[in-house]
Amino acid sequence: MRLSDFDFHLPEGLIATRPARPRSAARLLVAQGDRITDAQVRDLPRFLRPGDLLVLNDTRVIPARLAGIRTRATPQGDAVAKVEVTLTEPAAGGDWHALARPLRKLKPGERIRFDDALSAEVVALSETGLTLRFDSAGQDFDAALARVGAMPLPPYIAALRAPDDQDRTDYQTVWARHSGAVAAPTASLHFDDDLLTALRGMGVEFAHVTLHVGAGTFLPVKTDDVSQHRMHAERGIVTPDAAAAITTARAEGRRVIAVGTTALRLIESAAGPDGTVRPFDGETDIFIRPGHAFRVTDGLMTNFHLPRSTLLMLVSALMGRDRIRAIYAHAINESYRFFSYGDASLLLPERSC
Repeated sequence: MRLSDFDFHLPEGLIATRPARPRSAARLLVAQGDRITDAQVRDLPRFLRPGDLLVLNDTRVIPARLAGIRTRATPQGDAVAKVEVTLTEPAAGGDWHALARPLRKLKPGERIRFDDALSAEVVALSETGLTLRFDSAGQDFDAALARVGAMPLPPYIAALRAPDDQDRTDYQTVWARHSGAVAAPTASLHFDDDLLTALRGMGVEFAHVTLHVGAGTFLPVKTDDVSQHRMHAERGIVTPDAAAAITTARAEGRRVIAVGTTALRLIESAAGPDGTVRPFDGETDIFIRPGHAFRVTDGLMTNFHLPRSTLLMLVSALMGRDRIRAIYAHAINESYRFFSYGDASLLLPERSC
């Protein structure tokens, strides 16, 4: 498979920069086998069955974008420069890996001040990022980050507008629990309390897992032979209760439907060859592409993904490359909104209908 096999033209006007309101008013493309139905997310109960198990990612996005000041002594006096930092993942000993602009002008040992109560020392530099040691930790750090940080919107949104206070709500799921992600599990952004109540009322069940989405989710595939691409690793947790709920649903012949590619990647990582899901606590770098044998996933609710991306490869693995081409052609023709704040799809391969 070549990278060009996963390319398509997307008109820029279809890139969503704000979500639908209310959340469940977003459009929903339902692909059941070879059928396509246009609906809204609030119509999800029409397409699910009593006993279906939805797997939800309960990670919480941290306000990981920081604007700081670097001061350096020079013969002419103190030189002050602005620095933009995006935290990417925790490092050993409480440090943080991060991206920075301008990276090349920073030096180990320098301090970056974000406000009077939060600053960090540059402890290491690499070609692509840096490691920071903050002067606070625990709840004090969380409070400072909430005060001065901004939500880390994806690059394709940040290129069109700056993050604002509304994103603190919009770019967070209603069930977010465990802080650590620097990107949202975006399919989950479409759910609101009314929809969850309706689904519970019809007998749909839920299992919560945690995958802390990293900035690597936005990294482009640079190898023409996609099999040579190496996925970034992300931290995930499947609790014993979640593992038991998923394994029981499969044993009883009920469908397991992941809400988001992050939840799907995690449960496939935790599944054994027989489809039994075991408790999991560690990193996964699973790369799901056409040819993958799904062990536990019967369906997927997900947004519409970037051309030439690993996420487009994942949905192609689930539905087939030709089928995904037809689904995306329909979505573009019908002006569905794409990417993180865009509309959703419910993908049910023939075997799950």
